[in-house]
Amino acid sequence: GLLLTLGVLAASAAGLWAWRRWHHRSYWLCLGFPLTAVRVRLTWRKVALGCGLTKKRQRFWFTTVPGLISSTGLVRVKRRLQRVAVDTKPWMWPPMPTRHGWRVTIRLLEGQIPEDYAAVAERLAHSWRVHAVRVSSRKRGRVTLAATIRDPLVRIDQLPVSTELLKVTVGRLETGSPWVIDFRTVPHWLNAGATQSGKSNLANALIIGLSPQPVALVGFDLKGGVEFTPYEPRLSALATSRAECVQLLDDLVALMVDRMAACRTAGARNIWQLPSDRRPVPVVVLVDELAELYLMADKSEKDEIAKTSTALLRVAQLGRAFGIYLFCCGQRIGSDLGPGVTALRAQCSGRICHRVNDPETATMTLGDLDPAALVSARAIASDTPGVAIVAGQDGQWYRARSFYVSEQAAEVATRTYAGLTPSWAGVMAGTHDTQVTDADLAEFLDPDTTVLEHRKS
Repeated sequence: GLLLTLGVLAASAAGLWAWRRWHHRSYWLCLGFPLTAVRVRLTWRKVALGCGLTKKRQRFWFTTVPGLISSTGLVRVKRRLQRVAVDTKPWMWPPMPTRHGWRVTIRLLEGQIPEDYAAVAERLAHSWRVHAVRVSSRKRGRVTLAATIRDPLVRIDQLPVSTELLKVTVGRLETGSPWVIDFRTVPHWLNAGATQSGKSNLANALIIGLSPQPVALVGFDLKGGVEFTPYEPRLSALATSRAECVQLLDDLVALMVDRMAACRTAGARNIWQLPSDRRPVPVVVLVDELAELYLMADKSEKDEIAKTSTALLRVAQLGRAFGIYLFCCGQRIGSDLGPGVTALRAQCSGRICHRVNDPETATMTLGDLDPAALVSARAIASDTPGVAIVAGQDGQWYRARSFYVSEQAAEVATRTYAGLTPSWAGVMAGTHDTQVTDADLAEFLDPDTTVLEHRKS
């Protein structure tokens, strides 16, 4: 009997382990989540009290007060209704399962705000023994706690095919949702990261996603061209020196002015309101090592740097409506580079911060967001390339990780779609072969077509 019982227990434990190991989603929904939900509800009072989320409230309470002890040893007890202070916990709705954990909605007590819960998110994560707890609020008086039981960024999928114009899925967010860079929604991005942090890998993913699209790609590479020259078959223009950068920026400003005049003549506010036969091709500007545009070796470069800074800022301020978008990368982005960098940052709504070597770069990239984003950015480990803190389209920040894209894969994509590259002279002239039709706007890729098969002809 004992051996049989032990055998059944061992077989059950092995079965549960195999179930959790090989089909974690069904295990979590059928067994893991119900047990977790019960534990969260039962421990909520203690957790809220330990995290300082309770409030003292006066309650009427029946108390037992010992009276006078008589000589017989008997205790005379007097019962009375008394008003006492009680720790009241916030009301919690039943937890709901998610792909990587669970979420629960809390009703705020008087005087509480969502930031009170964000400040103790790390304490909540330790109390519930989960990987992380994120706080959000979409309704006044309520806050949602999203718990992630394990890091979803340890393993991610392969780079999917992009199916919408100027939109590329480059990785995964910590919530399990796709990490999408959509230039139509957020036109300008700032991408900071140290060497081997995944900054260049993200640029490769973006190039692969944009290569089959009807867009013009423009590169600024002040590393002497070593980063973007292999992708030159798909680049309409490439600047590899300070002088070339100045000339290319002048071209972009002139292009912007021409499109501005075309929109004014047609009575349109932006190029997307123009007729299909007159709509110019969108231009995505990729800048590598942004700091090199602002560094000055001697005073002779002062005027050139000022001209560069002004032109780049003008493109950032006015380019969105006229189909010119920026994706600026850099290892070191600090206010010491000059006021031009600070002004440019203000125009870049999209922020991406990989692992950085100095707090100034993280502050420059994420400093005007939630302070917790800075803490998370500084906590990115060196052995997790591609992990970054992302802020952009919905106004919140997330941990994310880009798909791994080798340089060879990016080179293959640029050579495959070299025939789609608009000539820079044609882009500047606005010739017919650089127009974007309404069909391109709706959907230019077949979702079942791979990135190397589409438009090979």
